[in-house]
Amino acid sequence: MSKITAAITAVGAYVPDFVLTNKLLETMVDTNDEWITTRTGIKERRILKEENQGASFLAIKAAEDLLKKSGTNPADIDAVLVATATPDMPVAATAVYVATKIGAVNAFAYDLQAACSSFLYGMSTAAAYVQSGRYKKVLLIGADKMSSIIDYTDRATCIIFGDGAGAVLFEPNEEGLGLQDEILRSDGIGREFLKIEAGGSILPASHETVDNKQHYVFQDGKTVFKYAVSNMADVSERIMQKNNLTHDDVNWLVAHQANKRIIDATAQRMGVDESKVLINIERYGNTTSATLPLLLSDYEHLLKKGDNIIFASFGGGFTWGSIYLKWAYNKN
Repeated sequence: MSKITAAITAVGAYVPDFVLTNKLLETMVDTNDEWITTRTGIKERRILKEENQGASFLAIKAAEDLLKKSGTNPADIDAVLVATATPDMPVAATAVYVATKIGAVNAFAYDLQAACSSFLYGMSTAAAYVQSGRYKKVLLIGADKMSSIIDYTDRATCIIFGDGAGAVLFEPNEEGLGLQDEILRSDGIGREFLKIEAGGSILPASHETVDNKQHYVFQDGKTVFKYAVSNMADVSERIMQKNNLTHDDVNWLVAHQANKRIIDATAQRMGVDESKVLINIERYGNTTSATLPLLLSDYEHLLKKGDNIIFASFGGGFTWGSIYLKWAYNKN
């Protein structure tokens, strides 16, 4: 009997309609289009403007896109995992609500939180469920409404983030396709450099924390950039060496879309030509948990069965890693 691997068999995505351009940001904060583009590669980002809607709204839309395109019956889904740093609310998992709303009546569901590495870690989790032989269909969604935790008077963070969601379906494969290997890492030294200070169990919400803007994302940009460049590039190079892959063997690099310079540094370390690097940061900015599946959705038409894909991510905490996956299908 062939070994069971876990392959991505379908993708879906959703981004809000409202486009926040660099030019529009110039009217909101002391910055300009050239400065933003030169340092990040971002030209615009999408913002969810619908009232009383959170990450679940984005996740449901992305899941529905996947279900419609693939013809998947939601009742056949065994598990729904939502990777997010911006859940709808504390305690009640966003994934549970998403599963119910999309009709995944036979699935169990929960959230995954590892900042910008959430989806990458979720890939490992979803694949392990499938490879165990216990579950046949695991829906993994990356969704973040970053605009809900961004201070739009802070030019260090408001230029970077956007809202969006992407989804993938993991299923068993007996052709040797799907997830091949992974290197996942974390280091608590990052806790002070990228965080939201208040709202957790250490510093619960109060009038003082709200007045001090402690419920917004804080980032020490230079430190995070330094760690991201070295660590994301390192694991991406190591996973190639571990699996005897040369730069010619790698068909695509699917890297977290946080900063164009970080992506370029990772590709250079791997020796991968820029034509193999999937990029959409200029249109969406950093959508945190959604960057990797949004790339898959945008470039699905280019991915061919058997393609070697290297995924890479880096996030707050710090969390980072790389996954080697063989693509399992050709888009019709």
